[in-house]
Amino acid sequence: MFWNSFSEFLAMGNHGVYVWGSFGVMAITMILEPVLLIQGHKGLIARLKREFRAEKSDRSVERTTPFAGQDRQ
Repeated sequence: MFWNSFSEFLAMGNHGVYVWGSFGVMAITMILEPVLLIQGHKGLIARLKREFRAEKSDRSVERTTPFAGQDRQ
C-alpha cells in the first residue's frame, strides 16, 4: 500500500482503530507474558523452599522428641 501522508498511514484506510488496537494488545501481551512467567517461577521456587524447610524442621523435631510417632500408654 502507498500512503500520501503519515496521518493516512495511521488511519489505515479508516481501519486504523482496529489495526493499531490489535497491534497494541499484541505488544502488551508480548511484554507481559515473560514478566508474568518469571514472577510465577520465582513464586514457585519460594514456595518449594518454604515447604522443604518446613519438612526439614518437622523431621528434626521428630528425631529430638521422645516417643515421636508412637502412641504413649
